[in-house]
Amino acid sequence: MSAEKNLNELLDLVISQAGSDLHIFAGGPPMIRVSGSLLAVSRYKAFDAAETEEMLKSVVPTERWGIFERDQTIDFSYAHGQSDRFRVNGYRVQGAVALAFRLIPRAASTFAELNLPSILEVFTQREQGFFLCVGPVGQGKSTTLAAMINRINDTRTEHILTIEDPVEYLFTPKKSLIHQREVHIDTPNFHTALQSAFREDVDVIMVGEMRDLETISAAVTAAETGHLVFSTLHTNNAAQTIDRIIDMFPAEQQMQVRIQLAGSLAGIFSQRLIPRVSGGLVPAYELLINNNAVSTLIRDARTHEIDTVVQTSSQEGMIDMDRSLAELVRQGQITVDSAYDYAMDIKTLEHYL
Repeated sequence: MSAEKNLNELLDLVISQAGSDLHIFAGGPPMIRVSGSLLAVSRYKAFDAAETEEMLKSVVPTERWGIFERDQTIDFSYAHGQSDRFRVNGYRVQGAVALAFRLIPRAASTFAELNLPSILEVFTQREQGFFLCVGPVGQGKSTTLAAMINRINDTRTEHILTIEDPVEYLFTPKKSLIHQREVHIDTPNFHTALQSAFREDVDVIMVGEMRDLETISAAVTAAETGHLVFSTLHTNNAAQTIDRIIDMFPAEQQMQVRIQLAGSLAGIFSQRLIPRVSGGLVPAYELLINNNAVSTLIRDARTHEIDTVVQTSSQEGMIDMDRSLAELVRQGQITVDSAYDYAMDIKTLEHYL
């Protein structure tokens, strides 16, 4: 059986099993992730290095193969069949090609469908500000941002620009004009695309990931200058996110960045996908809303006090991660053991339980 046929069968299997990821590598059987757990597809023999390289060549755009040979890694999106798309990463492991496929849902879901709090609607109706969705890899950040962009598209007449590497969800313009730019295809990098956005009459900007100082700086400036900016970071909670952004800048610029963030930050949403008792995954989350108290803590370099503000400000709409976990336990959606596994602070969780 050809490598390309094997690959197509495996991608079909991910879809039919409601999986999220497929891993292909030399020296072992392929593996798929279902409900957060990796499962070996034992009916396939171990692939060899020639087969995995052939698989990658069958899906990488021809003009980009040279990028993989130069960098030994490549990211791109791949259309499979009539309506399914995957985010793909090709890389080398001990000299052999390996592939990781992430299934992109066919359409951006609503907040209710994703079990996300309805208060996220508030941030989609702002005229300007900086909203971040944070958490480790694979916790649904891109899906949450897609739901927020889709809500703007449903309700507002705006020019929306997404800058992604690669483009994941494909949006159909409804009330809004939407342009989606892919790094390496439509723009050399995030920073360049953000800089040009200032000349493109853009209202809403979604940056797939803030990877470097230049991108973070441009995103903060865009939020300050009348744009509504959404992005992601691989951080654990709101306080750590603010510290990470500020620490990216040279020491002599950090006070200015604190002032900028204190004024432009709208909110930070941190999420984790927890195994659900009935199968699948359900999100637990933290939501920081930038109010006067939070702004003061950011300006005064007292971010270590932000967790306390979140815990004591539920009446303003803020959500504490440990309270969210405890609520999922009370609803019977997750086990107590799972709540402990993902708790930010064990004593706080026990208090809520």
